[in-house]
Amino acid sequence: MNHYQERGTDILMDRTKGRPIPSGLVTPAFVVTVSVFFLIAGSAVLFLKTNLLTLYIGLFTFIWYNAVYTPLKKVMALAIIPGSLVGALPPLAGWTAAGGSLADDKILLIAAYFFIWQIPHFWILLLVYGKDYDKGGFPTLTNILSETQLIRITFTWILLTIAVALSINFFGILNYYISNALLTILCFWIFTMSLKFLNRTGDKKSFKNMFININIFTLLIITILSVDKLIKLISE
Repeated sequence: MNHYQERGTDILMDRTKGRPIPSGLVTPAFVVTVSVFFLIAGSAVLFLKTNLLTLYIGLFTFIWYNAVYTPLKKVMALAIIPGSLVGALPPLAGWTAAGGSLADDKILLIAAYFFIWQIPHFWILLLVYGKDYDKGGFPTLTNILSETQLIRITFTWILLTIAVALSINFFGILNYYISNALLTILCFWIFTMSLKFLNRTGDKKSFKNMFININIFTLLIITILSVDKLIKLISE
């Protein structure tokens, strides 16, 4: 649905002009049809196989992304901050689908991580494709701040991301010391990578590497959490 909404700007930007609609692979009408089908089918699965709370979270995620965040990107450079709520909601949906409570501090911490992580993730991308966003007519921080200022602000958010990730060690989420150790090592690694990023003004290759690294960081955190829990379930 987002591809349908942004089809007019996608065709203007090098990064997105190869997407299905602007490249002519599919028609806008087809995309809307597929989107509505998946929205109805997904909602039915959540309703029949989980619970109403999970369904509400799923629908709210859809509405927030398409009706709030997507339009906000056209009018404000800081749209990513409210938009990051979208990334925090899927873990909550998974938790409630399994019978968990939204008041549980463990899942709130995990959701907070995904909320915070998305902000430096996007701003690093902005350092690489800032001029491309200009072509699409999006207001961006690259037109407000210097590259050095944006790098420093992004670095600060990376540090906050690391701090939240490290705090997972203190909420009883992980079951094994090895998991805690791996998480700590992982945080130290991304910290050293962020120091290199901080000192590479004007280096697009460095920005792209940092973008890849911060994605790998989150992927490995998910892996540690998942494997730790899986081993615990098997051992029981």
